[in-house]
Amino acid sequence: MLPFLISLCPQVQNEIRTKEAEKKRAFFTMDELKQLPDDTNVYKSNGRTFVLESKATLMNEHENKFKDSEDSITSLQSKSEFLYDQMAEVENNFRELLQQDPALSMNV
Repeated sequence: MLPFLISLCPQVQNEIRTKEAEKKRAFFTMDELKQLPDDTNVYKSNGRTFVLESKATLMNEHENKFKDSEDSITSLQSKSEFLYDQMAEVENNFRELLQQDPALSMNV
């Protein structure tokens, strides 16, 4: 169980970093869009093409990305804390087991 928990922790941390980068990108894009007049049409990247969108539509998309990223980060941080708590519990159980029967540590 411990190797499984250890392998999950970096994956969760990477997901958190990815979501934080996505959140920053959405924030900076919204910040730039706010400077434009409301009736401005802007281009949105869609793969290798660009699509003409209204400013309001693009602002809504980026606001949703921002909120989704925040929610995901909160969820992933909770998951990360849970995994670290589980790892600490498993380590404590191993220590208690070895203290109860020191002969077990010699077999390892």
